[in-house]
Amino acid sequence: MTEIVIDKKKYVLIPEKNYQVLQKRAALKTKPEKTFTVEQARSYSKKLIRKWAGEK
Repeated sequence: MTEIVIDKKKYVLIPEKNYQVLQKRAALKTKPEKTFTVEQARSYSKKLIRKWAGEK
């Protein structure tokens, strides 16, 4: 790991292999978006269509 200073800002240089490990760890910590089953998606879309139709 190497530290460099450019315009009074500190930057850290690490090997690419370590960087990829850090990226993988960060990706595993994020929560995936909720996905619907087909039945759930149909009922949700019908609910939204009814809501939008009621607004007109």
